[in-house]
Amino acid sequence: MPRMADRRTAVITGASSGIGEACARAFAREGLHVVLAARREAELARVAADIAAAGGAATAVPCDVTDAAQVEALVARAVAVTGRLDVVVANAGLGYNGRLDETDLDTMRHLMEVNYFGTFHAARAAVRHFRTTGAGHLFIMSSIVGRKGVPRMGAYAATKFAQVGLGESVRAELAGTGVHVTLVYPISTETGFRSAMAREWGQDVAGAGPRQSPDHVAATMVRALRRPRADIYPMRASRLVAAASALVPGLADWVSAKFTRTPKR
Repeated sequence: MPRMADRRTAVITGASSGIGEACARAFAREGLHVVLAARREAELARVAADIAAAGGAATAVPCDVTDAAQVEALVARAVAVTGRLDVVVANAGLGYNGRLDETDLDTMRHLMEVNYFGTFHAARAAVRHFRTTGAGHLFIMSSIVGRKGVPRMGAYAATKFAQVGLGESVRAELAGTGVHVTLVYPISTETGFRSAMAREWGQDVAGAGPRQSPDHVAATMVRALRRPRADIYPMRASRLVAAASALVPGLADWVSAKFTRTPKR
């Protein structure tokens, strides 16, 4: 087992469940000290305890990613506890289902605060540190709807497109510096994402289409951790979605309508 000073450190937001939790467990198995961040303290403690029981190293830090000061404090805590910072995963996010005319301003602003500004705060804190060390790896958890908007998901897709614009720009800024930026584009994943929508908005939605496990997404991220990549499509065929959106947008719109998430009756 590596000494703390030798063990790489990864900060993961939204680590109390879903892809964030799976990523934390996978990174810990790779030998990283994972610093887990989310609002739900009890769930964070559960994940950290499980990782420790399995022989890994984990530190739980309650954090609201919409608060820039809390995110800065999270990064500072990670460095203070472990002596270093090597990886940041900007994963915290929230979904919403509704037509544009059904989406009120407060809902849109809240989605932007969590999904986009939460990513912005984490990315900025990470890059500031990585520039001082000359190395690091930033993962941004977008979505396939960050490449192709779908019906009833316009508000959510807008935040995911915003993440992509930020990530691609930062990646270009950091080219040649030793700091890597990876954008992740999962399809619908078997997580508590829908239950979170129910808690936040009272929404219960259903829809068709392929799904993947959070462990599958985490495994693709581990591979990128070992050998950095610019983009990750955990379901490889979903690359065709991005290509179709650019090349045959009308057809892509027709196909996406077949997989619309709609409220359960």
